[in-house]
Amino acid sequence: MSTGSNRKHSALPKAQILVEALPWLTRHHGKTIVVKFGGHAMVNDELKAAFAQDVVFLRHAGLRPVVVHGGGPQISAELDRHGIASEFKAGLRVTTEEAMDVVRMVLAGQVQRELVGLLNQHGPLAVGLTGEDAHTITATKHWPEIDGERVDIGRVGEITAIDTGAIEALLADGRIPVVSSIARSQDDGHVYNVNADTVAAALAAALGAETLMVLTDVEGLYEDWPNSDEVISRLTASQLEKLLPELSAGMVPKMEGCLHAVRGGVRTARVIDGRVQHAILLEIFTDEGIGTMVVSDEQEGDAS
Repeated sequence: MSTGSNRKHSALPKAQILVEALPWLTRHHGKTIVVKFGGHAMVNDELKAAFAQDVVFLRHAGLRPVVVHGGGPQISAELDRHGIASEFKAGLRVTTEEAMDVVRMVLAGQVQRELVGLLNQHGPLAVGLTGEDAHTITATKHWPEIDGERVDIGRVGEITAIDTGAIEALLADGRIPVVSSIARSQDDGHVYNVNADTVAAALAAALGAETLMVLTDVEGLYEDWPNSDEVISRLTASQLEKLLPELSAGMVPKMEGCLHAVRGGVRTARVIDGRVQHAILLEIFTDEGIGTMVVSDEQEGDAS
C-alpha cells in the first residue's frame, strides 16, 4: 500500500468523528447555550484551556455560547489572605460587607479576566460583564431557612429581574459574553453575591436558551449515592423535583438550577463532569452523552 493511501486511511477516523457531529451541528445551529464554568475545571490549567477551546468551537460551529462563572476556591483563598473566615450556611457563602468587596474583586477582576483572556487567545471573541452591567441581573436580599428559621447570611442575593439586552447585543455581534455572578441591588446602592448555578439557570431561561450546561466535579446525578455510583443519564423535571430533598448540599443549587431552567422553557439542562477534558463537546456533539440530562415532562418521549 502506498504512503498516500496509508495517510488517507489513518485520517479516516477524524472524518467519521466530524460526520457523527453533523446531526448535532445542524440541530444546535444558531441556538443559545449557557455554560456554567466551575469546579475543578476552574483551577486546573489543562482543563481551563480545554474549556476555552470547547466554547470557541461552539461559537465557530454556529452556536451562541454564554459563559457564567463563580469562583469559590479563588474567593476562599483571597478571603484567607485578608484574614476573613469563610463560612457557609444552607450551602451558601455568608457574605459580609467586607467579604463582598473581596468577592467582587475576585470574580470581576481575577476569575473573569483570566477566562476572557483564555477565550481571546482564539480571536477577539469574549467580553466580560457582571450582573451589575446594564442592569443585567437585579437581586434583593436572600433569607434562607434553616430548621424553619430565617437566617441572615449577609449580601447574598435572590434574583428578582434579568435584563438580557447587553448579552443579546454581544451575541448578535458574534461575541462570547462571560458573566460574573454578581447582581445589582433592587433596593439600595449595594451589590449582591449570587450563587453562580442560580445565575446560569436564570439567564438560560431569560435568553430562551436551547441548553443549560453545568460543569461539576462529579460524573452526574447518582442513582443511589453513596451505595451506588450509577449515574442517572436522563430524568424529567417532575422526577428531579421528587429527588431534590435527598440530594447533597452541593448538588442542590445545581439541580434546582436545572429544574428552574427546564420549567422556564430551556429545552435541556445538563450536569456534566468538568474533570473530563472537552466534556462540553462530548456532551453536545456525540452519541455518548456524559452526565445527567434534565428535560421537561412534555419531552419524556423525545430521545434527543
